[in-house]
Amino acid sequence: MSANPAKARNFHELSKGWNIIFNCIAGAFAFLCIFPFLFVVIISFTDEGALAREGYKLIPSKWSIGAYQYIFDSGDTLLRSYGVTIFVTVIGTIVSLLFIALYAYAISRKSFKYRNFFAFFAFFTMLFNGGLVPTYIVVTQFLGLKDSIWALILPLAVNAFYIMILRTFYSTSVPDAIIESGKIDGAGEFRVFLTLVLPLSLPGLATIALFSTLGYWNDWFNALLYIDNPDLVPLQSMLMRIETSMQFILQNSQNSSLSLEALRSMPQDTSRMAMVVLATGPIIFAYPFFQRYFIQGLTVGAVKE
Repeated sequence: MSANPAKARNFHELSKGWNIIFNCIAGAFAFLCIFPFLFVVIISFTDEGALAREGYKLIPSKWSIGAYQYIFDSGDTLLRSYGVTIFVTVIGTIVSLLFIALYAYAISRKSFKYRNFFAFFAFFTMLFNGGLVPTYIVVTQFLGLKDSIWALILPLAVNAFYIMILRTFYSTSVPDAIIESGKIDGAGEFRVFLTLVLPLSLPGLATIALFSTLGYWNDWFNALLYIDNPDLVPLQSMLMRIETSMQFILQNSQNSSLSLEALRSMPQDTSRMAMVVLATGPIIFAYPFFQRYFIQGLTVGAVKE
């Protein structure tokens, strides 16, 4: 006797009870992920004296914006650093996407004669590199990028790991038939790439763009190596210099009355939290614009029906 098709169980659907349980688990996990940042925001708006007396609390007895005032008292220095970081992030992400997308597309095409050589050339750099000293010599003396905005952009423009990710995306998500149809219609390689491949590759490109954006936004090491001009210091490096200045005052507070006076008016712990908020806030607000394509890009190589 055959079962009623209308009453057949759908194994792809969860019961209402399991849906509630899994939603609660996902909600609890999401809360655990976002709670540390929310706690940092709360501490950054806590009065330094209340923090010293009561310790870290979810609801402080006294709120204050003294930490942000201390940071912004540097005048237009912080705003200029924000401008440098935004410029480097936007231009660097565009340049990085251009290089990586073209390189990955070339080595993903089976008709490209030297695809294996260039794929190995990129993969080799993931295993071995020249080291810090040769890199510094190339950037400063050979390329002449010392104290140049391009010293913050070009060293991070090409990432071999991102090339391999995007190559895999091209190979699995862009059918060869579409490329062949473009060539039959008389389109060249660049036209096929721009009009046919790129529209199908938005999830992969958005994933690489998000990774590149995070890399440029959080970069401070290149500024430490190549930038001496205060007008070209990015945000992360500027915040590190503020932190270093605070540590210098703390370590020498017993030797100078001026340092003691500055120490009394300086929000120590709350200013550190304020720096974290200033450094991570903009990138958090930018993430929702990438989220849709980022989730699709994470499924590269997944089994599809």
